[in-house]
Amino acid sequence: MGLFSKKPKAEETAASHDVTLSDGNTYTVVQVVDCIGDSCPRPQLMTKKTVGQIEVGQVIEVMVDNPSSMEAIPPMCDEMSATHLETVKDARCWKIYVRKD
Repeated sequence: MGLFSKKPKAEETAASHDVTLSDGNTYTVVQVVDCIGDSCPRPQLMTKKTVGQIEVGQVIEVMVDNPSSMEAIPPMCDEMSATHLETVKDARCWKIYVRKD
């Protein structure tokens, strides 16, 4: 099975909602990228694709349960012209918040 041959589920969900991070600021998440169950490099590729589709200043939420992906996404924000706002541990995944610069 190839890296890009699966995924009948919706990977990107337009689920606009607000989130308050540890810096005390509230951000509106314009898109959620569900990468639960995916391994590298799919979460990184989906994050890069989604950041390329949103407007400057908008925030996305990337959900991953793969520790390698959780560690890999924040450092790649510079090359995507984006800012890693925070990674939050949830009950079943990490939620990574990225803002396009």
